[in-house]
Amino acid sequence: MDLSGKLLIAMPDMKDPRFSSAVIFVCSHSDSGAMGLTINKPSRDYKFRDLLKQLKIETDSLTPDVSVSIGGPVESGRGFVLHSSEYSLGDETLKIGSNFGMTASFEVLEELAKREGPKSGILMLGYSGWGPGQIEDEISLNGWLVCDADPDLVFSSDTNNKWLEALKLMGVDPLRLSSSVGRA
Repeated sequence: MDLSGKLLIAMPDMKDPRFSSAVIFVCSHSDSGAMGLTINKPSRDYKFRDLLKQLKIETDSLTPDVSVSIGGPVESGRGFVLHSSEYSLGDETLKIGSNFGMTASFEVLEELAKREGPKSGILMLGYSGWGPGQIEDEISLNGWLVCDADPDLVFSSDTNNKWLEALKLMGVDPLRLSSSVGRA
């Protein structure tokens, strides 16, 4: 099973507080492991304009207010932009399915600052990573639900409700979720 372009939805009893109520967009998945970006954990410490100033990227009064999120606990100083698929920087952009791309370059930030970047995007600091077979094990142990990624949900500015909205996409009532794992 290839999880690239899918959403991982944390089960209610997720033990790791970094992933409590998390919705993670899986950017890549192979036999070597998986890499994903949490789409519903906004940063309280960083604002887009402040990051641009730290990186010495020019801003003006029309520079958009791109959301900054905590993509995950790995390499928290590294930036990634998860964005709509119409945007590409060639080899620097990872195309993910037909609706998404991910770019981790200085140039995408410069273009966002000048309003020349992707139509939709989220700047992430850090990422979530899993070793070979790890995410499959976590799914089989009832740690995550998996569903298709919907661009409206992924790029929604309503980060507080993305977990519930992702469950709704699957037709799942959170009150009916069980932490028990069973075998038929």
